[in-house]
Amino acid sequence: MSAMTVPSLAIGSDHHLMPVLGFGTAASPPPEPLLLKQTVLDAIKLGYRHFDTSPRYLTEEPLGEALAEAVSLGLVGSRSELFVTSKLWCADAHGGLVVPAIQRSLKNLKLDYLDLYLIHWPVSSKPGKYKFPIEEDDFLPMDYEAVWSEMEECKRLGLAKCIGVSNFSCKKLEHILSIATIPPSVNQVEMSPVWQQRKLKELCKSKGIVLTAYSVLGSRGAFWGTPKIMESDVLKEIADAKGKTVAQVSMRWAYEEGVSMVVKSFTKERLEENLKIFDWSLTEEEMHRISTEIPQCRIVGGEVYISKKGPIKSLDEMWDGEI
Repeated sequence: MSAMTVPSLAIGSDHHLMPVLGFGTAASPPPEPLLLKQTVLDAIKLGYRHFDTSPRYLTEEPLGEALAEAVSLGLVGSRSELFVTSKLWCADAHGGLVVPAIQRSLKNLKLDYLDLYLIHWPVSSKPGKYKFPIEEDDFLPMDYEAVWSEMEECKRLGLAKCIGVSNFSCKKLEHILSIATIPPSVNQVEMSPVWQQRKLKELCKSKGIVLTAYSVLGSRGAFWGTPKIMESDVLKEIADAKGKTVAQVSMRWAYEEGVSMVVKSFTKERLEENLKIFDWSLTEEEMHRISTEIPQCRIVGGEVYISKKGPIKSLDEMWDGEI
């Protein structure tokens, strides 16, 4: 398969181009470094140019090695052809810690700048404590003004081309918008046919913020994953009718919703399959079926926080009043 060209969306006031399909590096447990490095090289050969990581994923260093090798081998002409996203972890989401955190990520990635830097979650945790899942007693309220001001500083310093947020509810996103000098370019959240984020999608659209979907395929293999997407009768029926896979239908749905997406695979066949969503479309009736016939159920949020009573059901308990 020759390298494909993935469509892009313009993000931020600078209209920086972000490929709508990104390669995600979050896995539980983290991928072996050599496996990740080889898979990234394979992905670049196939046409992937957007790569998503975080200090939390423990994948920044092998990803950086792979990207540097891709440039040295001539798989891409230069660093500028790649779009790299990383994130600010909760333990670093404090005044005075944001710029040092992005500098560590850049060192790990062997890069001079990130294309996109996101606040990973809308909560902070005790500085210097990187244990995951985060323990209840380690959570702290985020000083949004201080943290977002330093995110803006990352952009002003040229350490990040664009800045944004991840896992932000409508309420928290509106708060950031109320204090921002530079508004977030992106909000990366769980979004799939079983959790369609209609209200948040409309808010982001109205504010010029690009929504990026993760867990579009249900995060199979992760401890938080669900089979609800791959086992959906509605998606199976549409996939059979189109001669496509359920995964391709789910991803095409996200694309037609006007959002970008980050998906993870460490097999070449799946990497190829995931790219084959741009030369066909869903009918209006098929989009309507996905919109109306699939029960909605959030799958990811509750697992980031382990309370004394066990996993909470919704991060809204933390986002909007409990912390």
